[in-house]
Amino acid sequence: MNRQKVVLVACGTGIATSTVVSQRVEDLIKAHGINARVIQCKIAEVAGYEEGADLLVTTTIASRNYKIPVVKAMNYLTNLNTEKVDQAILDALNG
Repeated sequence: MNRQKVVLVACGTGIATSTVVSQRVEDLIKAHGINARVIQCKIAEVAGYEEGADLLVTTTIASRNYKIPVVKAMNYLTNLNTEKVDQAILDALNG
């Protein structure tokens, strides 16, 4: 059995936009049968989760480079070209 992957979803405060994006990411991983869990957090908290995470999906500008892939998910908030974000997340989790 594959190890459960961890997806961090972060925004500036860990409340508003990350809630919308977290739900979208959870729906995406469920629809594709990916063994993953989503952790919603503030961008300032990412460093504390980074070692155990496989992917960061964010709606804010990352203040530094991370050891894990980063997908910018502003398209989920504007509802424009969301397929591009979906594919980037799937590629990161399946690659």
